[in-house]
Amino acid sequence: MTDRRRQHGPHSPVLLTRLRDWRAGRGEPDPAVEEFEDESPRPDPRAMDLVLRVGELLLASGEATETVSDAMLSLAVAFGLPRSEVSVTFTGLTLSCHPGGNEPPVTGERVVRRRTLDYHKVDVLHALVQDAALGLVDLEGAAARLRAVKHARPPYPRWAVVAGFGLIASSASVMVGGGPIVAATAFAATVLGDRAAVWLASRGVAEFYQMAVAALLAASTGMTLLWLSGELDLGLRANAVVTGSIMALLPGRPLVSSLQDGISGAYVSAAARLLEVFFTLGAIVAGVGAVAYTAVRLGIYVDLDNLPSAGTSTEPLVLAGAAGIAVAFAVSLVAPVRTLLPTAVLGVLIWVCYAGLREALSVPPVVGTAAGAVVVGVIGHWLARRTRRPALTYIVPSIAPLLPGSVLYRGLVQMSTGEPLAGVASLGEAVAVGLALGAGVNLGGELVRAFSRGGLVGAGRRGRQAAHRTRGGY
Repeated sequence: MTDRRRQHGPHSPVLLTRLRDWRAGRGEPDPAVEEFEDESPRPDPRAMDLVLRVGELLLASGEATETVSDAMLSLAVAFGLPRSEVSVTFTGLTLSCHPGGNEPPVTGERVVRRRTLDYHKVDVLHALVQDAALGLVDLEGAAARLRAVKHARPPYPRWAVVAGFGLIASSASVMVGGGPIVAATAFAATVLGDRAAVWLASRGVAEFYQMAVAALLAASTGMTLLWLSGELDLGLRANAVVTGSIMALLPGRPLVSSLQDGISGAYVSAAARLLEVFFTLGAIVAGVGAVAYTAVRLGIYVDLDNLPSAGTSTEPLVLAGAAGIAVAFAVSLVAPVRTLLPTAVLGVLIWVCYAGLREALSVPPVVGTAAGAVVVGVIGHWLARRTRRPALTYIVPSIAPLLPGSVLYRGLVQMSTGEPLAGVASLGEAVAVGLALGAGVNLGGELVRAFSRGGLVGAGRRGRQAAHRTRGGY
């Protein structure tokens, strides 16, 4: 009985032979024979190392998981790596090649230990992948270009990138009605918080506490100005300092990437990125919430009915603030200089779409945000395809004017003044607005992808693999 089970078990040679005979009778090729009957040369270790290093640098610089996978497959095809399989997660990359025949597979792996957002590197690496896929550069030339990318000077000096964070806050404060004094204070508070976070990072402090300290310092500066304004009767909208600082700290890039990864099926990376978003939000809530609670207990008056907000205004000053936020965000992400003008236009466009829909149709903020994000997503992905550049360099800075800084601040103040239910509702609205931004820009990308050829050149496929259906249909 045991011998018969061994002979005719689910993995027995008899059943495998019958399966092959059944396939041959239907005229179907045997996948095993088709894939491994011809032996390919052993993979070039230099090519595998190049593919892994390009993928590592793309992932560490802020690119989405699906795009990193496409880039690595493109390079694998370009440099003749046989039967390549790529696996990319939030922190690691694996490349496996199988020569076929009796040769064992060869696998390489790299781990991303440090992330530094740099869209200029992403842009240059995309150009490298395109040139390699089109046969315009050989392996030695690609390796030399990769070394040049790693050691190249960024397009902006370091002080400009630091100032970019401050300009996000000052532009946001101008957008919600703050004057020159408020804008200057928001700039100084955000730069102070950023430098404190950098100092903590150099001491090995976890990023959660870095963000919490940055938010705490910025909020403390805003509350101090609010107290001075009340004591000296200056009439300043000092709450705009806190709103602007929150917008400078909000995680727009990981939010977009997390939803993009989830939609494309990379659920592990999507969950990790989304968890990163919520940890960052938690740090901001902890820092600003502690300051707001302390300020209320010390008797600093915060008028909930007059908190800074741009509403649905389309005045020139508000539009200038939207453009300034988008451009400053792009500079802080080290986006290429040539993308700054399109980014400014898209930043104004997303605000006009949002404000116009809310004014004309009285739609909720989440609906207006999603609609504006879809428009920007379509245009941003279309621009990326026309210029053969990564879409994130256009999209991520452009959504900055709609990041829910005002709503988040309102929720924290409400919770600190004895209105917990209203505060939770405001915090929930802030999360919903953020998710609407990410889902909207990704929907725009899906619409562009549906009517054009997808994927990087030479990825070995026409576009993204067919989506799996989980309900009905065959």
